[in-house]
Amino acid sequence: MNSTELVMEGLNLMFAGMGFVIGFLILLILAISLMSNLINRFFPEPAPAQAQPTIPIKTDSDDLEHLRPVIVAAIAHHRRQQGLN
Repeated sequence: MNSTELVMEGLNLMFAGMGFVIGFLILLILAISLMSNLINRFFPEPAPAQAQPTIPIKTDSDDLEHLRPVIVAAIAHHRRQQGLN
């Protein structure tokens, strides 16, 4: 066999392999699409439940307001111990 015949056989083998891979991928896409359609047909997603309106709960203006004196006292204590005041 001369080099031209070898190159032609190589190209022939390359295109045959690529054709088989493309055919397999197309078959795989079709199979996945078919399975997806079958699952959606026999097991549909449930309809979302109606959201009930929420009633806002009235809270104090600041939930941490009762901690303010404690935080101020802790900062003052820390400053006294560190000699910052």
